[in-house]
Amino acid sequence: MEELITELDSKIGEGNVGTPYFINPEIKSFPISTNNIKRIMEEKSERRLAFVDGGNQEIIGAPNFSLQLNRVYVGIWNGKTRIIAKIPKIEFFSATYSSFKDNEIRYETTISCENQEFIKYLPSTKDMSFSSMDRTIRNGNERADIVRVASITRRFAEWKFASNILKSLKKGDVLVMDGTLQTSFTNEGKYLRELINESKNNGVILSGLSKTSNLFTTTGYSLLGAVREIAEKQDSETEWYCPIADSNIIDYNVIILAVKLNRSSKRVYRYEFQREQFQELNETQINEILAKLIQNSSDSSLLGYPYGLIDADFFARVTNSELNYYQSTAISRISKLGKIDKFARHLNSNDTHSILNKLIKW
Repeated sequence: MEELITELDSKIGEGNVGTPYFINPEIKSFPISTNNIKRIMEEKSERRLAFVDGGNQEIIGAPNFSLQLNRVYVGIWNGKTRIIAKIPKIEFFSATYSSFKDNEIRYETTISCENQEFIKYLPSTKDMSFSSMDRTIRNGNERADIVRVASITRRFAEWKFASNILKSLKKGDVLVMDGTLQTSFTNEGKYLRELINESKNNGVILSGLSKTSNLFTTTGYSLLGAVREIAEKQDSETEWYCPIADSNIIDYNVIILAVKLNRSSKRVYRYEFQREQFQELNETQINEILAKLIQNSSDSSLLGYPYGLIDADFFARVTNSELNYYQSTAISRISKLGKIDKFARHLNSNDTHSILNKLIKW
């Protein structure tokens, strides 16, 4: 370990932070310099923040099907004060299964929810039909794993749900999605474009804050680490933001910032705004939004990270106790249909690893 740590120490650069590096040449990066790091000034504002996150877990599954519980939640905040949303949470079940069509293996998904009012918040099943070799879902050179494909339903539902809740927000409010404003999967851009159009129509500013970042600089630095290093040389005892890049490409039309949201925290996050909306903001309005995030980022459980996203993660998360209940329910329904043997043939294809884990625990 000492040998490897010494080697790493010699390989991790220091001093020359470089500039932000993006694979796509159409993303324009900004220099990382003290001139671009801007202190967030306190501004009084009645803007509210709406945080959206989702969660899902597999109830039962095999290589050819996956039954999942999905949940999407929105929490609305005015600084540290919670505002109860009219519909704060939706839940639904999805069943993703394989089929052989047009001489290939495909994955299809059906959706069901107890509350029929939730249907309008859910994506179309037509958009969740994928070739198992679709490059956006494939695992390297291998066929896409069905559990990964099943999680796409929840992802699409986050965009769709967010589009619908905009009507309950006020002009000037800010929608904060958990993660980037970037699409990854076939058909996903449709839902992001719908959200962008609705946010513009309702005057709600669309943004996304990421828990993690895998961005780099041209010298191999982690990008957020590089910005933090430069910022600390200037003034580490304040909240600040730094423009990183301007992306003007299809389905990723954003301004990317690095933000530090609590002066006592060492954490720096990637924060994105829908590009056209950000360009319409003046310096005072940018500070209003970021100052509201600062008010919401003072909880000691994770200082410098918006509590609204902690809250959204908590209420969107599918717990193990819930999972155990629905697993028992699913097995009961399968048994009632007299189909235990049929389902067991497929379920047993994937259960050896879980059995080994249980044996180790014993």
